[in-house]
Amino acid sequence: MPRVGLDAAAVVAAGAELADEIGFSELTMARLAERVGVKAPSLYKHVVSQDDLNRRIAALALAEVADTVGTAIQGRSGRDALGAAARALRQYVLDHPGRYAATAGLTPAGPDDPIAVAAVKGIAPFQAVLTGYDIPPEEMTHALRSLRSVFHGFAALQATGGFQWSVDVDDSFDWLIDLVDRGLRARPAS
Repeated sequence: MPRVGLDAAAVVAAGAELADEIGFSELTMARLAERVGVKAPSLYKHVVSQDDLNRRIAALALAEVADTVGTAIQGRSGRDALGAAARALRQYVLDHPGRYAATAGLTPAGPDDPIAVAAVKGIAPFQAVLTGYDIPPEEMTHALRSLRSVFHGFAALQATGGFQWSVDVDDSFDWLIDLVDRGLRARPAS
């Protein structure tokens, strides 16, 4: 019989919190079981496997990023929206490094896979930002990949202690936002 108050959502939430604390690569069913106060086999009443847990954490993180970035850009456009989106993503990665790490390198099993659904939702705020830059539809995928690469890369490096120089990291991030903004504005019209 499952422990009272423990369900799939609670297991995933506890797993995400634990991943943020100890690192996604260190998350195991045994550690999670200890966290929620059950024996490891009891977790399998709520999640099918370690892979299932990892995928559910990834879907949770993607949905949270979508909500966070979507809220940040409301009522904004152009460079202001770009900066708000970038800062929201960066802060999310810094606040939730373990669960965000779960999102890397996943292949959705199909269009109804929760990861695919959350990823589509996560792209929407960045597409909204890019509408302020007149990106042609045939170039939207390139633009989205570029945004994700630069802002994800910066945040992931910062989250792992990759910036050791004395120059303020926030100043570097603002410089990056300005660089991306200038690059998007300089794109020739199709």
